[in-house]
Amino acid sequence: MSTAERKGPLASLRVVEFSGLGPAPLAGQLLADLGADVITIDRKAAPGDPADINRRGKRSVVLDLKTPEGHAAARAMISSADVLIEGFRPGVMERLGLGPTDCSEKLIYGRMTGWGQTGPWAQTAGHDINYLALTGALHAMGSADAPPVPPLNMVADYGGGTMFLLFGILAAVIERGVTGKGQIVDAAMVDGVPAMMGLIHGMFAQGTWSEARAANWLDGAAPFYRCYTCADGKFVAVGALEPQFYAILLEKLDLPADYGSSQNDTATWAERTAEFAAAFATRSRDDWAAHFDGSDACVAPVLSFSEAPDHPQMASRGNMLKMNGVLQSGHAPRFGSGVPVMPSLPRPIGADTEAVLAEIGVSLSRP
Repeated sequence: MSTAERKGPLASLRVVEFSGLGPAPLAGQLLADLGADVITIDRKAAPGDPADINRRGKRSVVLDLKTPEGHAAARAMISSADVLIEGFRPGVMERLGLGPTDCSEKLIYGRMTGWGQTGPWAQTAGHDINYLALTGALHAMGSADAPPVPPLNMVADYGGGTMFLLFGILAAVIERGVTGKGQIVDAAMVDGVPAMMGLIHGMFAQGTWSEARAANWLDGAAPFYRCYTCADGKFVAVGALEPQFYAILLEKLDLPADYGSSQNDTATWAERTAEFAAAFATRSRDDWAAHFDGSDACVAPVLSFSEAPDHPQMASRGNMLKMNGVLQSGHAPRFGSGVPVMPSLPRPIGADTEAVLAEIGVSLSRP
């Protein structure tokens, strides 16, 4: 998609992204989804892959940063950008001569790591499960009689990583509008995950959250906040936290209304869980979904990836789509005006090298 065709709240923003894996590419994709001109700097040309969803809506330039010509082109690209995104270990960009001090003071320099730019583990490898482990959050996930269960890589990589990188970048865009100066954004997953845990930290401080797994309100111990197996082996998710919603749940399960008075009495939880499990085991998931549909009992069917797009709520918003046969998200969030156009399919890596460099007055000699 050309710059002229871009629409959306970030259509005025140009981003240079050093290609990598995980949270940084997702950040670039989400910026592109909202209209930003995101250009990746890649090492080697390759065909386009429609399944590489994090590349949708982006342009790609292939440069050899070890050559003077490639390095100069990268510097020119960065000079033309509002934002830079990189996800290397600390010091890599400095060794390339492309660190923050090598760039304009107007540039917003987004750095994505697990451990952060500083600290004794800053140069150590890791993945979502490792970063999550140090925050206390992983310890709380899973059953009481088994090791903690990783929540895919949603929490540290994309929650504590991508979302806080985007938060920092957009905060720096606002700040630059006031000061005229850019900012270094040091987005570390071990910083972002604790920032999402205010409710849990507060309950822990009040003595209402136990460090034991599966012993608390939100970790699967409460009978009114967990999943149950249905007659067909599929599942429903129950989240009837508030008393008024719990009362509806009890009514629709044909269980005694007076159970509501002991909803938060943990001494009753094991017995209630067994009763709820027995009730849900009598009908199929979809029967229960139909039974609870439209009620405030806070019951939803647990859908697979392939089932999710066809649920009436999901389908009505069109929040999942297929592009070239690849299931993926639509736009999030939505806007009342300046609606972004749907992003283009991932382009071949290196397909935009000449066009992008021409825009900034740079040409590479042909081999």
